[in-house]
Amino acid sequence: MFWIGLLYYFNAVQTPGLAAAAADKGGPGGAGVNKYVAPRALLWFRWSALGTWFLGAYLLSQTHGRFVGAFTLGLIDTPASRANLIMGIGAWLGTIMLFNVWGLIWPNQKKILGIVPATDDEKAKARKVALYASRTNFLLSIPMLMCMVGPTHGLPF
Repeated sequence: MFWIGLLYYFNAVQTPGLAAAAADKGGPGGAGVNKYVAPRALLWFRWSALGTWFLGAYLLSQTHGRFVGAFTLGLIDTPASRANLIMGIGAWLGTIMLFNVWGLIWPNQKKILGIVPATDDEKAKARKVALYASRTNFLLSIPMLMCMVGPTHGLPF
């Protein structure tokens, strides 16, 4: 849940805070956050995303056939498993979110934060891609969590 907590921090706290800092012409700006906080938070964010995915995969594999059943959305089960369908939707949403973190958010944040060289145009494009990928993950997080815990906690999906 460390991953989801950081996801909410970035979307609900840091992004609006940096926008307010940029708009405050007499203030200190966001340089301190971009230099000291964001790189460390992104380090924890991306590795906790990977750790969360592997922990989830491990837990799914501990129940006979649940890993394969979930990732095939219960379609190979005889009869078809509603629980595997719902958990599979959650597993696929989590997988999409993981790819967003490692394939879209992190590579673009490296440009934004100056970790890798980028032109101003590349940084502007990187800001949009990272923002949209992060907002997508923010929106996918609630249904992902509900799908992952619902079938095992008696929720009527």
